[in-house]
Amino acid sequence: MAQPILSFSLLLCILYFAGTTASAAVGKSSTSLGYIKTSCSSTRYPSVCLQSLSVYANKIQRNPQQLAQAALTVSLNKARSTAAYVSKMTRVKGLKGRQYQAVRDCVDNMGDSVDRLSRSMKEISQTGRSTGQSDFSWHMSNVQTWVSAALTDENTCSDGFAGHGMDGNVKTAIRARVVNVAQVTSNALALINKYASRHRA
Repeated sequence: MAQPILSFSLLLCILYFAGTTASAAVGKSSTSLGYIKTSCSSTRYPSVCLQSLSVYANKIQRNPQQLAQAALTVSLNKARSTAAYVSKMTRVKGLKGRQYQAVRDCVDNMGDSVDRLSRSMKEISQTGRSTGQSDFSWHMSNVQTWVSAALTDENTCSDGFAGHGMDGNVKTAIRARVVNVAQVTSNALALINKYASRHRA
């Protein structure tokens, strides 16, 4: 009888520790989500911010650098997919004159945006290894400048489709994607600025 009792006791211990670990993980995830939600409340598009960053909760924890990097990752990924989509739209039949030029200009704008966001990703990773305040500020200044410029590129692309005389389907399809990219980039810039100001304080 000793063996079954021992096995049952062992099983209870395993279940106890498994439950404790699971509870800790849930608590940790909940805390991370709470941190993301609070941080996103200071952005221009808080619901978009929370939705896009929730999947990175385990990585972000309560780390402002990881939060800013995750926001940049979201922005870069969306910018890349949108740039590829807009590029395909140049081959749509029937595009002429101003319509075609707007699409071509948008391809250039989104290409610039992707380039600047890519450089920002590399630059922000350097902030964790900064040797001092001036070094940190230099890296962050570059990131803020490039992300701000990327946002301007995205808005310029969107503005190119304003007004009448544009193909309805092409205009709607492209603007919807570019506006979403601009929203997550705006949120990323807000979180980057918050990270920079907190570190400098």
